Amino acid sequence: MLADAERKVLRIVANYSAGRKRMPSLIELGRKTGKSQKKLLETLSELAKEGYISWTPADPERITLLQAWEREDRENWWQMYGSR
Repeated sequence: MLADAERKVLRIVANYSAGRKRMPSLIELGRKTGKSQKKLLETLSELAKEGYISWTPADPERITLLQAWEREDRENWWQMYGSR
């Protein structure tokens, strides 16, 4: 299960990209979440680690959405698709 902060950022990224046909910038994400850039980068790293987005701190403006909704059964998902 995602933490509230991660779930919020995931929903913002999914809704923003669906409505505007592009990903939000870090500045836009910060404005919408009220998070500091440091906390936002930590949250994006966690979403990438969990397999919801493709993202790297080396190119922080490039976010690729892999899954827009939180997985119900995370453990089963990792057994089937992940490599933890």
